[in-house]
Amino acid sequence: MTGLTILIPIALLMGAFGLAVFFWAMRDGQFEDMDGAANRILIDEDYEPRP
Repeated sequence: MTGLTILIPIALLMGAFGLAVFFWAMRDGQFEDMDGAANRILIDEDYEPRP
């Protein structure tokens, strides 16, 4: 039982930290352009057609 008195607060702190990081990422704009990265991988910028 003494292990639970240590593990439960640690789990709650880790969950609160994860939630805080998620809200920070939302506020910072990390999830603004969901389709841009998916489409950007298809664009070949170094392509030069052969003469």
